[in-house]
Amino acid sequence: MIEPGKNVKQHDLHMRSRKAVDLTGVQNVESFDSEEFKLQTELGILVIRGTHLHIKNLSLENGLLSVEGNVHSLIYLDPGAKGNNKGLLGKLFK
Repeated sequence: MIEPGKNVKQHDLHMRSRKAVDLTGVQNVESFDSEEFKLQTELGILVIRGTHLHIKNLSLENGLLSVEGNVHSLIYLDPGAKGNNKGLLGKLFK
């Protein structure tokens, strides 16, 4: 049971036909272009990759974001990654 007064983190994602994504719990849009969106959400960094991606609706005050385009992947980065996903070579050459 959730204790009263605790700040509960909320983040929801709804995708329709891999063409539209609606998100809640968005705190910041770190970077974006037509192939990749990097978002800070209540539950960590989310990377959306695809083609022809664009923002349909954005309200950071309410934590809402709608993205349209061809979605290829949705990736949540490790909490310690801070949006820096180095890959195999980056890990080998620290």
